[in-house]
Amino acid sequence: MNPPHAPIRRIVLTGFMGSGKSTVGPLVAQRLGWRFLDADNVFEAEAGMTIAEFFAQHGEPAFRDREHATISRLAGTDALVLALGGGAIERAETRALLLSHSGTLLVHLEVTLPTTLTRCRGTEDTRPILADQANLEARYQRRLPHYRTAHVSIPVDNLTPDQVAEAILAAAGL
Repeated sequence: MNPPHAPIRRIVLTGFMGSGKSTVGPLVAQRLGWRFLDADNVFEAEAGMTIAEFFAQHGEPAFRDREHATISRLAGTDALVLALGGGAIERAETRALLLSHSGTLLVHLEVTLPTTLTRCRGTEDTRPILADQANLEARYQRRLPHYRTAHVSIPVDNLTPDQVAEAILAAAGL
């Protein structure tokens, strides 16, 4: 897909776990003099609990509703680089909002599953899905077509964080 025609006022990063959203986002924001936010961190701060705790107490549908509301609110912020949680892109309303919101560039950091496993090794305590290989692969395959609806997809397996940041800035024309 092509980047939007309006001047870019915010960049939203999406991709599977281990794609580098939380690593690369601050680099892009720093180079632009913009602010960086991780939607998951904003959610947790506002909810007063971790996402895992929220899931346990309220379930996934309630989490996805509140996640969408958080992203919707942040999507209007200028001079912002926003990293989404890996599953946010599955919600059609969230995709539609980010793809149609004037001034927003939605960037997919495309990572292969083997790279995800390598990069996320040792984080199984905070990412329990990593231990369930069959479910992990199914989740990856289910999300991939949604990620690829982004304005831009950047294959990141063999790039350093600085190279990914440069590719994002080039795609944004900034």
